[in-house]
Amino acid sequence: MKFGTKAVHAGVHPDPTTGAVMTPIYQTSTYAQSSPGKHKGYEYSRTHNPTRDALQKAIAELEGGKYGLCFSSGMASIDTLMKVLKPGDEVIASDDLYGGTYRLFTKVYENFGLKFHFVNMHKTESVAKLINSNTRLIWVETPTNPMMNIVDIQAMGKLAKSHNILFAVDNTFATPYLQQPLALGADIVMHSVTKYLGGHSDVVMGALVVSDDQLAEKLYFLQNSCGATPGPQDSFLVLRGLKTLHLRMKAHCENGRVIAEYLANHKKIDKVYWPGFSSHPNHDVAARQMKDFGGMISFTIHGTTQDAFTVMERFKVFTIAESLGGVESLCNHPTTMTHASVPAEKRKILGIEDHLIRLSVGVEDISDLLADLEQALN
Repeated sequence: MKFGTKAVHAGVHPDPTTGAVMTPIYQTSTYAQSSPGKHKGYEYSRTHNPTRDALQKAIAELEGGKYGLCFSSGMASIDTLMKVLKPGDEVIASDDLYGGTYRLFTKVYENFGLKFHFVNMHKTESVAKLINSNTRLIWVETPTNPMMNIVDIQAMGKLAKSHNILFAVDNTFATPYLQQPLALGADIVMHSVTKYLGGHSDVVMGALVVSDDQLAEKLYFLQNSCGATPGPQDSFLVLRGLKTLHLRMKAHCENGRVIAEYLANHKKIDKVYWPGFSSHPNHDVAARQMKDFGGMISFTIHGTTQDAFTVMERFKVFTIAESLGGVESLCNHPTTMTHASVPAEKRKILGIEDHLIRLSVGVEDISDLLADLEQALN
């Protein structure tokens, strides 16, 4: 079955009671039992909810996994995964990653005895050097946020497997439409569902997808025990969003390509970070493991922080806002917004300059987006 057909039908079946084509919103906290402990598979909605179950199955199917778990936010999904580890365990993570992930690792889980190594993952050898007897997890973003760095998922998967280490990939920027990490050797795929999977900037949610039975059992236990589960209304909205994922991603990619090329040729732009350029680090890896290069672009302008602010303030179609992946185009200033929790000296090493702007290119008419860039820059 092709991806577009899966996006429309994955996890969804006509309601057995009414025949409703769309999965109903089961807005209930509890379920009637015919006798104590005798029920129809549902006892309490923190544990199971039919609307959430349909969404979890849909996301798992789109990622090519056996088990899907949804959470109240992307951070809640990462938090749950971290609870599989124990004090003394070590994690090797991308050095260029979402600021909230960095904050969770360093400000929360280091206090519980986990040790984190942050490393540039352009070359797998850089990770191999850090592996020791305490290493339990390799955490990867690709493309990374906000520098669009590319990590070779297949090579990293082979490395992790050879050392019996869990390997997780944050697939938020790419989505399963552009790349499927489980097929390339990952054990766990994470999504901030808030972004492209929901696609309409109206839901906050996270997800994990795995295929290993024992790992899934641990994660389901933690999902239920810790309770950071999404409600049925949000689950319904994401189910609806998934049905157009393939259509939206095509439009994001098409617009992203045009805008990246426009910026690369603009005299006021210094550097453009987009994995579709042949000059982009690990472009060949991106071309091999991704179907297309996405709608996320970062760039620096010739000028100061205030010059960057001025450009952003002039936008009329692009909206200054946190988040990404919605149908509308957004612009973000990582230093003061998504990556403010990353120390300034570390941001500088990573290339997250004060005059760096990150764009989430939406699905609007490309001529309007180009006109907005033109007037804002000029």
